[in-house]
Amino acid sequence: MSSVDYQRLAQQLCEVVDERQILSPAKFVEMMGLDIASFAREAHVHRSTVTHAPGTQSIQAHIRTSLQVLAAVATASGGDLQGAIFRYRNEPLAPFNYKTAEALVAEGRAADVLNLLKSIQAGFVG
Repeated sequence: MSSVDYQRLAQQLCEVVDERQILSPAKFVEMMGLDIASFAREAHVHRSTVTHAPGTQSIQAHIRTSLQVLAAVATASGGDLQGAIFRYRNEPLAPFNYKTAEALVAEGRAADVLNLLKSIQAGFVG
């Protein structure tokens, strides 16, 4: 099973804004196949914040958390990043009322998704 490294994903999304390195919301939106309004809603910011203040703590935290979960999903999927993005955005998770990993991350429940993935990899069958 191939793993997807969080650091590699983060490096792909880096850009310099106002002389500091940040995770680019524009690159994240493109990679995930989102639109700005959806990303803003998930990050709990106004959509103008995404373009005018991309380095804000809430945006950066949302991207970091999303990448952590996405890397775990990709690793569990054998390293297929595109397949992992699809699963992250679309696969309903029965233990969480059939919400997607994306919805759970937006709700602040990334740890729950990561714990579910760990239990599945450890051989738990629910």
